[in-house]
Amino acid sequence: MNIYDSANQLEQDLRKTTEVSELKLAFEAVKANDLAYKLFDKVQNKQFELQQKQMQGQEITDDDIKAMRELTDQLSNYSEIQNLMEKEQKMNSMMDELNKIISKPIAEIYQDK
Repeated sequence: MNIYDSANQLEQDLRKTTEVSELKLAFEAVKANDLAYKLFDKVQNKQFELQQKQMQGQEITDDDIKAMRELTDQLSNYSEIQNLMEKEQKMNSMMDELNKIISKPIAEIYQDK
């Protein structure tokens, strides 16, 4: 058995799930609302900027946190973004469950000390 064949099959199966379909539709709805999409893009860019600062050992300032909080507070003004976040949570829950299943043989090694 080739483990990569199983992984590729899992990828194909994931594409057919309700969670992926709903996430795709939710993201398309965000993209269809120009203001919501611009804000979504701003938030993603700010998150990336803060992650880069953190990875480079730079301090994340109170101003950085305030700017991020202001952006994320604006997200609640858009039902499309709220729906996307809900669909992301469902997707993340499924991915967490799958990760637990996939990681089970490794976890069992350390549980059987």
